[in-house]
Amino acid sequence: MNNILEKIGKLGIVPVVKIERAKDAFHLGKALIDGGLPIAEITFRTSAAEESIKILSKECPELLVGAGTVLTVDQAKKAVSAGAKFIVSAGFNPKVVDYCIENHVPVTPGINSPTQVEMGLEKGLKVVKFFPAEASGGLSMLKSMSAPYNDVKFIPTGGINQNNLCSYLSNNKVLACGGSWMVKADIISSGRFDEITRLTKEAISAMLGFEFAHLGINEKNNDLALHSANLFSQIFNFPVKEGNSSIFAASSFEVMKSKYLGEHGHIAISTNDIDRAIFYLEMKGISVLPETAKEKDGQLKAIYLDQEISGFAIHLLQK
Repeated sequence: MNNILEKIGKLGIVPVVKIERAKDAFHLGKALIDGGLPIAEITFRTSAAEESIKILSKECPELLVGAGTVLTVDQAKKAVSAGAKFIVSAGFNPKVVDYCIENHVPVTPGINSPTQVEMGLEKGLKVVKFFPAEASGGLSMLKSMSAPYNDVKFIPTGGINQNNLCSYLSNNKVLACGGSWMVKADIISSGRFDEITRLTKEAISAMLGFEFAHLGINEKNNDLALHSANLFSQIFNFPVKEGNSSIFAASSFEVMKSKYLGEHGHIAISTNDIDRAIFYLEMKGISVLPETAKEKDGQLKAIYLDQEISGFAIHLLQK
């Protein structure tokens, strides 16, 4: 898959922006970056789109800028010339798709039928936009439509909001979701960029779903670990379950059979998507310890961060 599309998948959410004044572009870009989502799809629904893309591409280099609602080849040319790194269209326009392919620009045309999916396949596309998502039948329609196409990923857009975001992202055929709820035109035009940052952080929190999972306690050996776990059981009636390297008391306490990472132990934080969580944390300068990774059926299930908090190691846990 193209590197740009891979990054879109890791980010998970594509803010779809209708901007009326190019002078607001920089502040919009900064608000998204501050919110932890360095990507924007600037739609050609206003005359300010081209100039806004230019400003964002120049003044916010860490922002992945694309153009949306691209209806003609001329608009695609203007968008690419202005600095757009990807093109999104509302429908499937073969001329726009061909131009993007010929110029090595990632393009995700809008589709809502198997026929259109196969038009994309005929052009060699592996990612398309499912639009308008909710009006076209929502997630149930997407599941049915995508079933025959194992190699195609979708970016649902249209009617996506914080309430249904995770339902879409939990589907393995969904690369990312597009939405405008955190970048509504009236919020931009009224200069409420702090609100955009707040809504963006909320969207990321909903997507990643970070929650406390359990507390890990380091013991020196198996006997001490079993003793500690049994104390939890005796006092609180927590069920005890022994594993190879640790013993759980209920699901909230994991007693290690030997000292592991963390001076005092570890704290497990569960997440809806561990791969996106790692990418998000890496953008904040927090790395993981690859040697601690645990997989199941080829999928990453747990991994420790390279940072401790108050003597506790931290590890991510896939929900």
